[in-house]
Amino acid sequence: MASNKSSSSNKILVPEARAAMDKFKMEAANEVGVNLKKGYNGSMTTKEAGSIGGQMVKKMIQSYENGLNGSSSSAE
Repeated sequence: MASNKSSSSNKILVPEARAAMDKFKMEAANEVGVNLKKGYNGSMTTKEAGSIGGQMVKKMIQSYENGLNGSSSSAE
């Protein structure tokens, strides 16, 4: 059986990044039409939470791809 040494799987590795991640999450929620409030959002449905997470991943992938496109054009 695998051992999980971390008490939380969503721990931010760089504590200084928390504010930026919270802002990013709020922006993603706004883009998908979910009313996310600061603090605990226990009344949120699984569908709403998944929409926010999916939007965040989509934006991270787009950002990464844009970085790749920018670096490949400067190398030529």
